[in-house]
Amino acid sequence: MKTKILSFVMVLGLSTLSLLAQSVNTEKFEVAGNCGMCETRIEKAAKSVEGVSSADWDKETKMIEVSFDAEKTDLHKIHQAIADVGHDTRMHKASDEVYENLPACCKYERMAMQEHQH
Repeated sequence: MKTKILSFVMVLGLSTLSLLAQSVNTEKFEVAGNCGMCETRIEKAAKSVEGVSSADWDKETKMIEVSFDAEKTDLHKIHQAIADVGHDTRMHKASDEVYENLPACCKYERMAMQEHQH
């Protein structure tokens, strides 16, 4: 009897884990920036979005890799949070006012927006 209960609990636990794993997405996209201060600001902004579990921006490639719960957030919200702190993405451009308030070393070449299909 104990074996049956233990087996049931294990199957239930594994089923729950597989359901949780299905809603986690990992995406990479370009974010404009220059330095270590940019990296800290970009990663902090991405992680501030509810549902984002990790964010890693590479200043050499200008690419960020984010992992997030697709049931709690989406890419648009992550892009917007990054733009809100002064960094352009292909989806959302930072406001000129926020960009102008970045430290001098963080002033990057502004990105062009891409057309999106809906």
